[in-house]
Amino acid sequence: MAIDLSPEQELLRDNVRRFLEREVTPVINRHEAAKTFPFELLGELRQFGYLGGRLPEAEGGFGLDYVTWGMLLEQTGYCWMSLRTLVNITNGAINRLHAYGTPEQKARFLRPLLENTRRACFGLTEPEVGSNAAGVQMRADRRGDRYLLNGRKMWITNGANADFAIVIARTFSPDCEGGLSAFIVERSDGYEVRPLDTMVLRCTGTAELGFSDISIPRENLLGEEGGAFRHVLKGLNAARVNIAMGAVGAAQAALDLSINYAKTRKQFGKPIGSFQLVQKHIVDMTIRTEAARALSYNAATALDRGRDARTECSIAKLYATEAAHEVASMALQVHGGMGYSTDYPIERIFRDTRGGMIPEGTTEIQTLIAGREILELSALS
Repeated sequence: MAIDLSPEQELLRDNVRRFLEREVTPVINRHEAAKTFPFELLGELRQFGYLGGRLPEAEGGFGLDYVTWGMLLEQTGYCWMSLRTLVNITNGAINRLHAYGTPEQKARFLRPLLENTRRACFGLTEPEVGSNAAGVQMRADRRGDRYLLNGRKMWITNGANADFAIVIARTFSPDCEGGLSAFIVERSDGYEVRPLDTMVLRCTGTAELGFSDISIPRENLLGEEGGAFRHVLKGLNAARVNIAMGAVGAAQAALDLSINYAKTRKQFGKPIGSFQLVQKHIVDMTIRTEAARALSYNAATALDRGRDARTECSIAKLYATEAAHEVASMALQVHGGMGYSTDYPIERIFRDTRGGMIPEGTTEIQTLIAGREILELSALS
């Protein structure tokens, strides 16, 4: 699909593509093997708007609209899904601190994130809490001018690398009886970090975080007591588009690799791209990639126009993540045995695209959200 980008957006896209191909692509295999991530890249990517892209320019950001921001995430998804994920996680913390942080919190935590001198993670999911964010069990009990945190957070992206975590906990104080609040907890406060090996996004430092009587100062409350659930819901639409755009990039990468392979790989004396069934794979992959791109840019445009866009964002996230994995699966089929090799990108793209169907609401949850919006009848209650 020919997205109608402005000349400025096209120039930015082309510059980003060249940078990623020159600086990132050559190091991916090494970091995938070691399950590490080159965090210095985030600082180098700041020049293109990858740190604080959505923040106003007057506050250290780039003032990007959702379409431009989505285009940037499409490029990182094309290059390396672990990169897209850590860009997303870092900017999630940046945006939360910008929206709800005090001046002191912004100086201590936001500014270092923008300068790429500190790392952050976001803790919502728990061992027994996934799609139902309202079911958070972690507690924060106010004791004078401090909070005492107890509980566990699970599947926390960048948790193994983060210098601090923004965590959601059920809060008990004279002013709040069980409402959800957000807290900034520094790693030096002593919470436990248990790295987790995963099939997908192996370089993103997924971890379980444990909090046992972790005491933090009251000034580390982010926003008001009991207000976190509303804040989490408010950011979900944009987060879903972020994942969708990365999935589009990964699908395009798998498609481009397959087109090139089908033209150059020969069997029975001719390119395999001349075989009817291989052509069917390529056409099906193209259809899914183009449809995912159209739905994702449509959702980003809806957000730019100030619409609620729940339906558009849920459909984009649902379709793009499913389509990307289907495209990656067909790409593996086109590549045959070569597709299994960790020396080539297809194996990694196949694994990583599977990961997009779960975070920010599973495919099943997106289906129910879209159904509720279309029918005005909820299957969730």
